[in-house]
Amino acid sequence: MAPADTAAGRPRPPLIGLTGAIGAGKSETLAALTRLGAATLSTDAIVHELLGTPGVREQLVARWGAEVAPDGVVDRTRVGTIVFERPDELLWLESLLHPLVGRRIGEWVVGLTPDTPLAVVEVPLLFESHMEPVFDATLCVVAPDEVRAERARARGTDLLAERSGRQLSQEEKAQHADIVVRNDGTLDDLQRALSSALGTMEP
Repeated sequence: MAPADTAAGRPRPPLIGLTGAIGAGKSETLAALTRLGAATLSTDAIVHELLGTPGVREQLVARWGAEVAPDGVVDRTRVGTIVFERPDELLWLESLLHPLVGRRIGEWVVGLTPDTPLAVVEVPLLFESHMEPVFDATLCVVAPDEVRAERARARGTDLLAERSGRQLSQEEKAQHADIVVRNDGTLDDLQRALSSALGTMEP
C-alpha cells in the first residue's frame, strides 16, 4: 500500500482502522501492533479525554443535568445508561463528539514522524459510523463467541450490546474488513498473526 500525502505534501504512513466485536481483543491487538513498531491510537481513549474537558462537560450538563457530572467529573456510567436507553440522545452525543474525535485523529496523523512504518487507529464502531473512507485499509480482529463471552465477563460486561441493534455482528464486521485476524490463542500467537497479515501489504 502506497502511503498517502499529508496536507503538508510529505508522505504519511499507511493508515489502518482497527475494529472488532466485544471481547475480540481490540486493545490486545493495538498493544501488539505497538510492539511491532506501529504508531497506535485509541478513539476510546480520545473520548475518555474529551469527557474530561470543561467544554464537553458543560454541554452534557446543559442537556442532561448536573447529576451527569457530580463533583465536576462526568459519570461515564450515567452517560452510557442515558444513550443506551435513548437512541436520540446517542445521536446527539455522537454529533458532539465525532467531529472532535476526527480532529484529534487528523492532528495525530499530521504529527507522525516520516519514519513511522504504519499508523493504526482503534475504532470500535468503525463500520457502524461509516469511517472506512478515512483509512487506507481496515483490520478486524475476531475470536470465537465463547472466548469473547469469557473475556467480557472477566471485565464485568457482556455481549448483549451487540444485540441492541447498535453494533454489527462479528461476522458482519469481518465481511466488511480488508484484513481479518483471529485472536483465540496467546498474545505471541496474535502478534505473529498480525505480523503475517500486515506483512502482505506493500510499504
